[in-house]
Order: sequence, then structure tokens, then C-alpha cells
Amino acid sequence: METMTNKISAQKAIELEDKYGAHNYHPLPVVLERGEGVYVWDVNGKKYFDFLAAYSAVNQGHCHPKIVSALIEQAQKLTLTSRAFYNDSLGEYEKFITSYFNYDKVLPMNTGAEGVETALKLARKWAYEKKGIAENEAVIIVCKNNFHGRTISIISASNDPDARHNFGPFTPGIVAVEYNNVTAFAELVTNKNVAAFLIEPVQGEAGVIVPDEGYLKKCYELCKANNVLFIADEIQSGLGRTGKLLACDHDGIHPDVLILGKALSGGTYPVSAVLASDEIMLCIKPGQHGSTYGGNPLACKVGIAALTVLKEEKLVENSERLGKLLLNELKAIQASYPELIKTVRGKGLFCAMVIHEEHDKTAWEVCIELMKNGLLAKPTHGDTIRFAPPLVINEEQLMECVAIVRKVIKSF
Repeated sequence: METMTNKISAQKAIELEDKYGAHNYHPLPVVLERGEGVYVWDVNGKKYFDFLAAYSAVNQGHCHPKIVSALIEQAQKLTLTSRAFYNDSLGEYEKFITSYFNYDKVLPMNTGAEGVETALKLARKWAYEKKGIAENEAVIIVCKNNFHGRTISIISASNDPDARHNFGPFTPGIVAVEYNNVTAFAELVTNKNVAAFLIEPVQGEAGVIVPDEGYLKKCYELCKANNVLFIADEIQSGLGRTGKLLACDHDGIHPDVLILGKALSGGTYPVSAVLASDEIMLCIKPGQHGSTYGGNPLACKVGIAALTVLKEEKLVENSERLGKLLLNELKAIQASYPELIKTVRGKGLFCAMVIHEEHDKTAWEVCIELMKNGLLAKPTHGDTIRFAPPLVINEEQLMECVAIVRKVIKSF
């Protein structure tokens, strides 16, 4: 059977979304129908480099054959049992992922936001039952300009007006501190009611904000000294994106609670996971948290395949090597056109280019021109363009992309 996109034009596909879908996204005007590796093709057959990688969900590249075949094979046998029964895939996956990241236990969920919600619930439960904080007094510290998801509790931790406006009342017990400021964090963490510190090791949505070297380690040590859980949201920064398996590895720390999602399935299926020690995880008893789809056989097989590909194809190492090259090349472009490009920054294949706000060209216009030249990237916060290709990209492809970026910037 032909898929619907084969029958309709780009314009028609856009019109259908506009008419029948909620208007909660503002996509670039490109309609994609196929993907492979670092490439995607639109409905007219035009080929593009994908430099967003679905917000790092397709680190392993689009439609990776090993991940897709794991999905297909399991889909033909058993897709869902719910956790009312055991299935033959979950235990195998749990053993695999906990040993992969060196944790005692995993709690499987589906989406990144669910992973964050799970971590918040875990931290509160632990605070009352292990740390001895008085009931309903637990405080979670978060960082300003964070992005952890879209649920009511998560946006309660946000200071982005778009995320918060007219969505209140908000969940109490959340306090924000300036990112990359150890002194400010040190003042807050000594409060006896603090249960946990939730942080993105590199802030993605804020525009790929990389903290100073040692910042995470100092915060981690302050958490340890004050019996506070260090929760790392590595949904976007983890799984090779920054040139290490986890962004926390740059500072040599092992979070008390680790949240994973996105590339945990290589972009084929929603899979998220929360990893922690027995002391933390076993605070949750039957009936206190769960998910119908969490830990389903399909997700388990896909998760194992996605993590196996990451290791077998040395994608972390590739990200580190090519990330340095990409950042150097972007810096060279910035040096040539400082009146347009304010700054570039990044770690691994997670880079950002900031366009001068006073320039007559916006980041959106730059992205439109990049699209016309066969490279897809997306602005965040108005003036910042993220460059985050799938980690399967090779040097030749990367240099081709750099040439496109240089050509577009030069044209402005």
C-alpha cells in the first residue's frame, strides 16, 4: 500500500497538519518522507543532511538496519504484555542497560518527560523515607534556562515564558539556581529540605550551553556532602552526543540518578529509562509508579540494539573526533564573518552558532537558506542555531556540510 505522503504534495501535507493538528510546533517548510544514516529526503526526492538528528534521538542515524530489524523481529512475536505479567525481554534488557551504565536498577518508561517525572518522584520518595525530610517539605533544585520536558511539574521548573504562560498553578517544591554558578548552588544545597539537584550536563534547548570544566564535579561533591541526590538529565546530551558516552563523563562523575531517552531507541520507538542504586530505586513499591507501555518487549529489544550499535560502531569516539573538527571549522567561519556570527560553542557533535541579534538576518532566515542548500538545522531561542548531526557522520560528509554553512553565511 502506498503511504499517504507518496500521494500528496508538500503543500498538501503542510495544509493537512495546519488544519487538523494542534499548532504547537513551528516547523521548517520541508516535508520529509525517507531517511537513511545522516540523510533525509523530502516528498519531491530532494536529499538533505539532517543536522538536528531529531534532537539527538537519531544518534545512530536514520533507520539503522540493526535497530530496525530488532524492532521488526520482535513486533512479529510480541509487542506488549503490560507489567501485569512478566515478559521474556524485560529482564534481559534490564541486566544489559544496568551493566552498560553501572547501576543496580532501572525503571523503564517511554518518553523523556516521563523519565524526568519518574526521577522527581523517586527523589521525593527517597527524601521522605531515607533522608528523613518532613512530609511535603522536599525541595528539588533545578537550573535556570533548563529544558526537561512539557508536563505541568516540569514546566514548574522552567523560567521560559512560552513554557509557563497561562499553564499555572504550578507544582511547589522546586527552586531554580543559575547554571554554571557553583557559589549560588553552594548557598542553596545546605538547606536540610533539599532532596535533589536536577541538571542537564549541557543545556540543549537553551542553545548548547557548555558549563565550565569542573562545574559538574563541584556540584556533585556538594550534593554528596549534603546528602542530596545528583540527577543528570542526559536525554539529549547522553549516548555519545558530546564525545563521551555521557556528558557527565567529562567531569568523571557517576550521577545518583540517570535519565535517558531519545537515542536510547535510535529514533525508532519511544524508550526512556531511569537508572539508580538499590537504595534509591527500592523506595518505589508496587502500585506507586508505572506505565502500561514501560518495559514492553518491543522497547526492550530496540533499546539493546540501539546501545549495541553505539558501542560496536564506536559512535562516541566518532563524535569526539569529528566534534573537534566541526567546532574548529565553525570558529573559522565565525572569524571570517564576525558581523553576522556572534559566537560558536559546543562539545562533541553538539554545537551552536549564535547570530547577532542586531544583524538584519535572523537565525530562522539562515536555517531557511541552509535548507535550500541541502542542510536541515533549527533555531532555538530566536538567535541560536543548533548543529547536531547523527553520530554516524563521516569526515567527508561533515566537511561537505561545513562548506554549505560557509556558503550560506557568505551569501548574507
